[in-house]
Formats: sequence, C-alpha cells, structure tokens
Amino acid sequence: MTDTREAAPVPALVEQFKGGLHAPICLTWEWTYACNLSCVHCLSSSGRRDPAELSTDEIKSVIDELQRIQVFYVNVGGGEPTVRPDFWELLDYAIAHQVGVKFSTNGLRLTEERARRLAATDYVDVQISLDGATREVNDAVRGRGSYDTAVRAMESLAAAGFTGFKLSVVMTRQNIAQLDDFAALADRYGAQLRITRLRPSGRGADVWDELHPTALQQRELYAWLVRHGEKVLTGDSFFHLNALGSDPLPGLNLCGAGRVVCLIDPVGDVYACPFAIHDAFKAGNVRTPGGFERVWRDSELFAELRRPASGGACSGCSAYDACQGGCMAAKFFTGLPLDGPDPECVKGHGATALAATDRSALPPQGNDHSHRTVPLGMPAVRTPRPDRFCDESPLAGVDLGGARAVHDERGTS
Repeated sequence: MTDTREAAPVPALVEQFKGGLHAPICLTWEWTYACNLSCVHCLSSSGRRDPAELSTDEIKSVIDELQRIQVFYVNVGGGEPTVRPDFWELLDYAIAHQVGVKFSTNGLRLTEERARRLAATDYVDVQISLDGATREVNDAVRGRGSYDTAVRAMESLAAAGFTGFKLSVVMTRQNIAQLDDFAALADRYGAQLRITRLRPSGRGADVWDELHPTALQQRELYAWLVRHGEKVLTGDSFFHLNALGSDPLPGLNLCGAGRVVCLIDPVGDVYACPFAIHDAFKAGNVRTPGGFERVWRDSELFAELRRPASGGACSGCSAYDACQGGCMAAKFFTGLPLDGPDPECVKGHGATALAATDRSALPPQGNDHSHRTVPLGMPAVRTPRPDRFCDESPLAGVDLGGARAVHDERGTS
C-alpha cells in the first residue's frame, strides 16, 4: 500500500481515491517467485521460480507503459528480486525511464560494492526485511542466518552513505514488544522504520492464528503509533486501529485496492491487492492486448471496487467512519464476508464473526511456489537445481564473512 503519512488527504481527495485514479499512485510488482528463504508468513508463498515469469524484454515493456501513464514508482519484491540475473539491468532501465523503484530484499546479495552503487543512484530506495529485533525472534520466522544477513546489508548501506533506506518489519505476536528496539536499530544505521500488518495470505494463512497480534497487543501498537507515527511508515496498513481512539493514525484511512494501488505478479497477472493473490481478485494480465493500462482502466473487478459501497454489517457501528471496515484480504482469507468486520476488529466484532465461521472451508491460497511448506520455526532446506537460473545458490559470489549459520551452498529457509 502507499505511504501517505506526510499529509493526511483532505476528504474530497479521499473521495476521489475511492473512485479510482487514472493511474495507480504506485504499484507492487513481484519480479520473481525465486527466493533463498521460506519465510513462514510469505504472502506470495515464494521459493521456486515460475517458468512463465516475465522476461527481461517484457518487464521493460511494462516499465515503458508505466512511464507513459505516469506511475510515480513501483515497489519491487518477490520472492527475492535480486536473484534475477537481470535485476540490476532492470533497475537501471526503470530509473532511466522515470519510474522510481523501491525494492525489498533480505539483503543476501547486497554487497558493499552494490550498496555504494545504490547510494549514488537517484530515484531508488531499498527496503531491508527483518521481523525480529533479535536473532532469535527473526530467525524463527525468516530462517536461520537471515538476521545476520539483514544486519550486514544495513551495515553496507550505512557505510556507503545511503541514508533513509527502510527497515521493514511485519508485526507479529512475537515482535510487538520490540517496537522500541526496531526504532533504535533503524536509527543506528540511519534508516527509517516501516512496519506492516501480518495478513493471512500465502503461507501466512498457515501461521496467522499463531502469529497475529492479540487484542491487547493491537492496543499497544495503536498507542505506540500515536506517539511515534510521524516518524514511522506503515504502508497505511493499520487503519483498522483508528477505531481505538480519537487520534487518527497518519496515512490513508482507506483500502486502496484497485483504486490507488494494485499488484503485478511474476507472470504478469494483475491483482487488486498485494495481499490478495487469488483468482477472486485477479483483474487481468499485462500480456493481453492493451497491457497493464487496459487492465487498470477497464477491468470489471476494478470497476466494481471503485463503485460506492455501504458499510454492510459494519454500517451501524459508531467506529465505521474511523476504520472503514478494515482489510479486504484479511476478511477474505479468514472466511469473513467482504462487507463484514475485519478479523482483528478492535471492537471484537471480528472475533465474534470468526467464532461462527467454518475454518475448514476457507478460500484456497494462490499458487504455491514454496521450496516446501514448513511449520513455524522449522527452516526448510532446498535442493539446488542448476538447470534453472533461479535455483542457483543465491549465496554464489557472496562473501558471507562470519555468518556461518547460513547453510553451505544451499539457500537458507
């Protein structure tokens, strides 16, 4: 989602957002499903490359289109986008065509040399993923050795003079108590803290019950954001917490799916929301005639999302104007109706609705590209397949230094 913390949109602008924009403010674009990790909450169930992923030329063609319709920037992710051999070529191409890039990485291939290159490049931002302020908390979710890898990447960026890169954290039951520690860690490396909400999407559906914050923790998070929110990015993902008090959190109090944001996945499918990778939210594909622009402007799904909607079951709640009913993806993947309460509704309506839901009949997740799905805290081990470029060891050519916890010549889990 977009970060709009610098200035709260005036009501008229919010209403314009609800009706959709001529082009998305930004979009999330996953360049590959290939990844050396198997994070237990990965929303795209990444791990193995999809053989049908967009080629170098196809990605460049979409970048040309985004330039033409004036998309300001793209959030590039995956998977681990730097695993693509053409990643740096594509990054340079986007920047040369006035499409800014913010890319998310676990840091494995962010060497000191590449950090210096990034620090000297305009219109690029870097987001280092870390889900624990300590090795123990992070590695239980992201895999052994991933904490050291992320810290080493931040050290390289700081040493290169890259200030203001992002430290990106998915908030979980295990790390809510570490908010001050995350802020201190970001300050240590001249970074900006960005926290986002855990969604029951992809592999996250398997661990959502275990990992999503408790009701008490939701209140603690809201209070912390009220105190520190002006310095912290949230991706506008916590607007459901606004129902807790009279102090609105910075950002856009609105689900922007199909209105101001969307997702392009590695094979070119366009989804309304980065957290809702499911056929129910697929609007088209960039490979079809008219490309991305036609999908964005003419999709029946997006047209439906942009129509005025009532609050449904939430319309009678006094907090509806504050929380707007919460997250579409969180409702869908927990089996709740889209016009019903958010599963983490701070008034408790979501918990009541969940108790009456048949959890055995939840919507299936999208395509699973995992190395293999694993229980929480149980790192997966990948068998290399050198016949496919994404399955080469992402450790190849990287000086691991003292981080010997990373598995030999296999990707970490």
